[in-house]
Amino acid sequence: MKALVFPGQGSQYVGMGKDLYDARKDIKDLMDSANDILGFDILSIMFNGGEEDLKKTQVTQPAIFIHSVAAVKATHTLDATMVAGHSLGEFSALVANGVLSFEDGLNLVSARAKAMQEACDANPSSMAAILGLADEKVEEICAEIEGIVVPANYNCPGQLVISGETEAVQKACDALKIAGAKRALILPVNGAFHSPLMQPAQEKLAAAIDSTLFRTANLPIYQNISTTAVTDSDVIKKNLIAQLTGPVKWTQSIQNMIKDGAGRFLEVGPGKTLQGLIKKIDPSVETSAGA
Repeated sequence: MKALVFPGQGSQYVGMGKDLYDARKDIKDLMDSANDILGFDILSIMFNGGEEDLKKTQVTQPAIFIHSVAAVKATHTLDATMVAGHSLGEFSALVANGVLSFEDGLNLVSARAKAMQEACDANPSSMAAILGLADEKVEEICAEIEGIVVPANYNCPGQLVISGETEAVQKACDALKIAGAKRALILPVNGAFHSPLMQPAQEKLAAAIDSTLFRTANLPIYQNISTTAVTDSDVIKKNLIAQLTGPVKWTQSIQNMIKDGAGRFLEVGPGKTLQGLIKKIDPSVETSAGA
């Protein structure tokens, strides 16, 4: 069985989506509508902007969403049986499986990005990638550190991202290196995504989600919080809200998708990050790029 997976923040690049835009009129029309929905020319930033402009959360998240949904239209996905998205990618997955319209999804992604940036500005914080240490050990050490620092992204075995207050993250990195981590690398982000510090953003996103139409899913989605198949729109909403302050359990989600029959994973959207992570989770499955 085939599964569609959608990337999150960090997969952006200058020129993203231009080939899709030029290929078909229906995709061009869809992408052009994004400028009207957002109220600024995001396509010019995606196609020709500088890397620094594209890295801004308010631009990055909508840009990846737009590219991913355009790629869905360009990719033959009718034989897919399940979907998942990494963090932001859940919104792309929800358009692909019929839960959200493109316009509603883009409005939610934009609201999410703005709220997250505001939370980052209000409380400077950071994230760090921990390599070569068991998840359980990372969890144990984070729990012992004074201040807020928590596991944020379970990307694949031996790769876990932690998130929290800047000082607490640094202390955790020092302790994790002593405990045997191969690397504890502070990431170039100015916020603590998927941590309790995102609570103000979560409240704003919850209000936006509650006022948006969510339909029953055509295909089950394996959400980052629950890691198991979901189709009920009310459950999907609840999980989507919880995701902002909770961890992205990507490893567990992919393991459950494989357990439920997925043997081929198609990454739909910019970059190849998820293909690499999935191969580390289970080398036996097939991975490929969608568009």
